[in-house]
Amino acid sequence: MKPNEASPAAPKVVVIGGGTGTFTVLSGLKHYPVDLTAIVTMADDGGSTGRLRDEFGVLPPGDLRQCLVALSEADLVMRKLFNHRYDRGELAGHNFGNIFISTLEQVTGSLDKALDLAGEVLNIRGRVIPVTLSKVHLVAELKNGKILKGESAISDYQLVSRFGVKKIYLTPKAIANPKAQQAIKEADLIVVGPGNLYASLIPNFLVPGIARAFIASKAKKVYVANLMNKHGHTDDFVVSDYVRAIEGVVGKSGVFDVVVYNTKKPAPELVRKYADEGAPVSCGPECKSLGIDLVGTDLLAGKLSAPKKKDLIRRTLIRHDSDKLAKVLMRVFLFK
Repeated sequence: MKPNEASPAAPKVVVIGGGTGTFTVLSGLKHYPVDLTAIVTMADDGGSTGRLRDEFGVLPPGDLRQCLVALSEADLVMRKLFNHRYDRGELAGHNFGNIFISTLEQVTGSLDKALDLAGEVLNIRGRVIPVTLSKVHLVAELKNGKILKGESAISDYQLVSRFGVKKIYLTPKAIANPKAQQAIKEADLIVVGPGNLYASLIPNFLVPGIARAFIASKAKKVYVANLMNKHGHTDDFVVSDYVRAIEGVVGKSGVFDVVVYNTKKPAPELVRKYADEGAPVSCGPECKSLGIDLVGTDLLAGKLSAPKKKDLIRRTLIRHDSDKLAKVLMRVFLFK
């Protein structure tokens, strides 16, 4: 057994998503004796990732890199290196880890091999699996007929909730990564979220075969609700709205066993600061209509992360606490 390889008897935990939310979940769970796998959306086309996709034709590295760093047990310097963002010259806005993964993909001719090698460099505890190896883009058709192509276009468009999403899909048609399907099949616990509903969570289930594997899996399935709504996308959403949106794409209601949500309100000054981006997500009486177990507790991080220089994507500083969240998830799993 390799140094950071989980015991064969360890519970198999799969985290489905992408972005900062998945990073947070993995950062906390890696401290527990579990066999961790991250299944990551491959529709990202914004910021440094988008530039690398456009210029070199590679698969999107950004969300994969975040997961690798989250699972890393390498020295702090190595983790900082993979998260380093250049702030001047032609590389301004680019992330070292993104460039490293994309270069490995070109050198080896395989993103799978690139991730294996990057995982060795970062001494990761677990696995990072792209949900698909197809070069896809996310497309949203709104009810007013407007077509938004690309995750970044959808994320930037502030009238999604006003007009409503008629249909969301991937183009060209994606082929599911067999490793992702197998991980879902073998999982004991599957965690979905937190994360951007349309950019990080739903795209995973749009890949043919992933929703079917998710439904068929005998794992306990947990949805972790976001802390904040996204203005223009999920205005006035409560926890049950997120659950039903995912169920709608998966194709089955009642697919989750447990919903975990935050009960502590962010500091008023932070809520005011991000008022233009969205309001805090609440559970409300509507949650009871889901008919599943609800676990509400304080999941708010006490320490804020400072925004990185030259980051091309604006990110909220109101975050989940990785240790609090991991503790709740393990308790939910153990008390079946």
